[in-house]
Amino acid sequence: MSKPDYVYVTYIEATAEKLWHALTSGDFTERYWFGYRATSDWKVGSPFRLVKDGRSAVEGEVLTVEPPNRLAYSWDVVKDGAAREQTSRVTFDIEPRGRVVKLTVTHDNLGPKTLRDISGGWPMVIASLKSFLETGRELPADLPASGAREASHA
Repeated sequence: MSKPDYVYVTYIEATAEKLWHALTSGDFTERYWFGYRATSDWKVGSPFRLVKDGRSAVEGEVLTVEPPNRLAYSWDVVKDGAAREQTSRVTFDIEPRGRVVKLTVTHDNLGPKTLRDISGGWPMVIASLKSFLETGRELPADLPASGAREASHA
């Protein structure tokens, strides 16, 4: 088995069900993902899209749905006519740990540009998700330009 290209682990004071809902509800993702809305019916084989201002930034297919413990989808950046790299995969593993959940985000099969972009983007998105679930407030949308650009690629 090959080593994943990118792994991010954090602990969030929330239930697995609440975290699952935050990952799969467009109303929630739009808040903590800096205006990007995740859309899907969350059935294996269904399309997944990350949309902002009516335009897709990322498109893919739902690969795994095991509520509230595991969600995976493929990831193709389609924003602004981006040069297409190979399709990558994002997996969210959610493990209850008492009053908190351990969230592991694994993004693998990455091309070099996607790896660079998501390496800056995922930490911001997950930090905003954690803040949103624990305090009810996401990170501010007016982050410095480089941070906002990076967040749009995760």
